[in-house]
Amino acid sequence: MSTQPSSQTTNGIRVSVRTAYIKDESSPARNEYVFAYQIEIHNESPHVVQLLSREWYIIDAFGSKRKVKGPGVVGKQPVIHPGKSHSYVSGVNFNSPAGKMYGYYTMRRQIDGSTFLVSIPDFTMLAPVIMN
Repeated sequence: MSTQPSSQTTNGIRVSVRTAYIKDESSPARNEYVFAYQIEIHNESPHVVQLLSREWYIIDAFGSKRKVKGPGVVGKQPVIHPGKSHSYVSGVNFNSPAGKMYGYYTMRRQIDGSTFLVSIPDFTMLAPVIMN
């Protein structure tokens, strides 16, 4: 991943994001821009937690907004122990050379079953074509 990470901590859970433009899968002539993003979820709390679900808001440069909601991340609902982390890579496509994402995870503490939200920091993706 090529960008500096964007990071945010909520309730002792730090979420860091890196992004990369995927040139080989993009086609600017057809307004198709593909990006990968890597998420690292680090448990800095004293509790064992499990990621139950995610909710993403995806906005392109034209202001078009999509919402993606579902269980887990890339087919998993990982359990994360104190001091440990879980990482995954996913992707998104835009019909504009720039876009942004943000959202949250719903987590559950194993000690008492309580659930809480963890913010996913805003992050922007820019195709190199707009920087020329």
